[in-house]
Amino acid sequence: MHDFRYVRGKLYCEGVSVESLAKKHGTPLYVYSSKTLTDHFTKLNDALAPLDRLVCFAMKSNSNLGVMRTLADLGSGFDTVSGGEIQRVIAAGG
Repeated sequence: MHDFRYVRGKLYCEGVSVESLAKKHGTPLYVYSSKTLTDHFTKLNDALAPLDRLVCFAMKSNSNLGVMRTLADLGSGFDTVSGGEIQRVIAAGG
């Protein structure tokens, strides 16, 4: 599943115009799709289901609290390298 699409030459994320988000929030702007993140995590976790596993997200790759909350809600673990990263995981519910 991929929730970024072009419609008549305009980029949308989950049905919301990215242009409208940029106008509202300014640029540069990072836009994430919770649906895509959930879909990809679920596919990986389900593929590994026969194993005793904990799928972990590397904090050094992205410490956005919204991304972390989504993953924590899905049961993700987190790979951290500092006390600050651990505090962010706790703040996100992980």
